[in-house]
Amino acid sequence: MLGGFFKSIPAVALMGAQAGAQESAGVSAEALIDSAKEAAKDSRLTFTPISLSREDAVNVPADYKVGILIKWGDPITADAPAFDPNNLTPEAQSKQFGYNNDWLDFFPLPAHDVPNPNHGLIAVNHEYTNPELMWKNWNAAGQTKAMTDVELNAHGLSVFEVIRDRTGNWSPIPGGRYGRRITAFTPMELTGPAAGHALLRTGTDPTGRRVMGTLNNCAGGKTPWGTVLTGEENFHQYFANANAVPAGRTKDIHTRYGMPNAAGGYPWSRHYDRFDLGKEPNEAFRFGWVVEFDPYDPNSVPKKRTAIGRFRHEGCTIQVAPDGRVAAYSGDDERFQFAYKFVSTGRYNHLDRAANTDLLDSGTLYVAKFNDDGTGDWLPLVFGAGPLTAANGFASQAEVLIDTRGAAAALGATRMDRPEDMEVNPVNGKVYLALTNNTSRTDRDKDKANPRANNRWGHILEITEDNGDHAATKFFWEIFILCGDGNNPAHGTFFAGYDPAKAAALAAPDNITFDSKGNLWIATDGMPSTLPGNDGIFAVPTDGQERGFVRQLCSTVVGAESASLVFNPDDTTLFVTIQHPGEGGAWTDNPRDLTSTFPDGAAPNKPTIITVSKSRGNPVVGS
Repeated sequence: MLGGFFKSIPAVALMGAQAGAQESAGVSAEALIDSAKEAAKDSRLTFTPISLSREDAVNVPADYKVGILIKWGDPITADAPAFDPNNLTPEAQSKQFGYNNDWLDFFPLPAHDVPNPNHGLIAVNHEYTNPELMWKNWNAAGQTKAMTDVELNAHGLSVFEVIRDRTGNWSPIPGGRYGRRITAFTPMELTGPAAGHALLRTGTDPTGRRVMGTLNNCAGGKTPWGTVLTGEENFHQYFANANAVPAGRTKDIHTRYGMPNAAGGYPWSRHYDRFDLGKEPNEAFRFGWVVEFDPYDPNSVPKKRTAIGRFRHEGCTIQVAPDGRVAAYSGDDERFQFAYKFVSTGRYNHLDRAANTDLLDSGTLYVAKFNDDGTGDWLPLVFGAGPLTAANGFASQAEVLIDTRGAAAALGATRMDRPEDMEVNPVNGKVYLALTNNTSRTDRDKDKANPRANNRWGHILEITEDNGDHAATKFFWEIFILCGDGNNPAHGTFFAGYDPAKAAALAAPDNITFDSKGNLWIATDGMPSTLPGNDGIFAVPTDGQERGFVRQLCSTVVGAESASLVFNPDDTTLFVTIQHPGEGGAWTDNPRDLTSTFPDGAAPNKPTIITVSKSRGNPVVGS
């Protein structure tokens, strides 16, 4: 059944069936193969690139293989029941793999020894739900409380153990002692400067320090001390009735964060007052944070670290500065929003894991200002500094953090083209910022860091911290990639100086990662709206003669995004999350309404984690 969804594409296929799709993007398959062979003479990335595809299949090069690791409904805890798509229950979903897997990372076992590339934990976010694909013939008017509870339990995160056998195949260990589901019902603590503030207090939590669950977990990060950081992104869509909130500070912040004035994207407020802003105006302030928890301890209480700021977090990447302080990079994923960095007060202790427990509760949050001359400033978001005073609506540091967007705007930070993932290159130490797109930018509000009006394709910036210090307050920046089709002059592409006519066309860079050699790997989200191909995985060297030479490793299925990606410690497996396969369709009595049947070949389609590895030759992915 699975075979139809996975295709290893030999060179002859590239020049045959799929060549038409690639040529329509302006780059012939033959040209890509020739340029790949030429570049291989000087490259660690030697794989033969595939071409763009609109097939409902995961395509990879001929000497690669794809495996299914886990999919929606598979067991996580030991007492998880078998998945029954025709009888979804909240209890079952709270023990099964959740929906719409996004960010993921690999945590080796044993936890504090030499990293084992063949055995570890996977922690993975479950960003949101597609009820029209979860239930047959779903309609919002008929959604019951039980269905809402299924959705709430399908959010959050999963943690599960994985192991690779001697044949190179990965498998989850259902019911392993690390198996855990975190959902929208999981009790959590609010910590840091904003904890306990009046704006965080509700009828069910008068302390402002206890919150139920986490929502819309998109990208995340891993700390050097081995904990998970998960960012709450588009949390606004779960709330309703902001129009019922009286005029004033609360109303102003809700407006800035896009709270719906009537019904939100989900009908949850019909069943839970906490999602009705007219009844619980402060509940929304308890979301939009970075959440930290210990994946090696299934009983650990997740903590929302308010010192890192409240916005639509896309990722939280940690880097240790030369003096031992840690920097945490994160983007606010919306058009014209900002890029941030948090720098801790305390220093990382690599000899004592427990000493780092609350390291992220105290420090300085900065927002980026990209100057036109290629320099940049990290502007401190500190109460009392500059315009961040009571006269301008900020009565304390807690309020600066609760209304991080308003504080950043007041400081004059640079409005970006949907700042998403920010990752640090392990080889050159530079920071790379993925900017997915911004079709609302006009010629009047272009700037050097966001140089295209109607930026449909997105771009990536390369940031060098002053003196290589990730705690610095100044930086230098340059454009690394202007995405698009290098053979179409109208796109205005730029690939770090490499000939754009020889590089793969790509758009909508979303999550990114690095292999141990410093090559950048890009997952896309939204390619089909701009280029003739599904979303996919692309690789590009950041240094050397090949700097900027983009090539495609993987193409996903219809309606899906290649949401996130991470390597195991020896780069021999790339884990990829296939999110919302078939989005745009629906599970109905008419089979034609379902645009994808990935991964089982039948309804319902299921968000899935896949593995991509070499089937022969050098086992390192990309070589």
